[in-house]
Amino acid sequence: MGLGGCIILIAVGAILTFATDWDMQGVNLDLVGIIFMIVGLIGVATFSSIARRRRVVVPPATPVVDDTRPHTRDGYSDGYGV
Repeated sequence: MGLGGCIILIAVGAILTFATDWDMQGVNLDLVGIIFMIVGLIGVATFSSIARRRRVVVPPATPVVDDTRPHTRDGYSDGYGV
């Protein structure tokens, strides 16, 4: 579940908890809404911690060398030294 799904769960939970006054036999919609909001918040926290770990950049262990250009003694390949 991505970040969008977590935000939708929070929104649906808030709507069920605060904006409805339906009465269903055997179902407490306020409790269902609170559970949706808690699951959505746990999902947001999990998603943000995973995204934070992915952003860590490790520098390469060995330097990158470009071997596509011809090399000369002075470092220039056109012969003019410029």
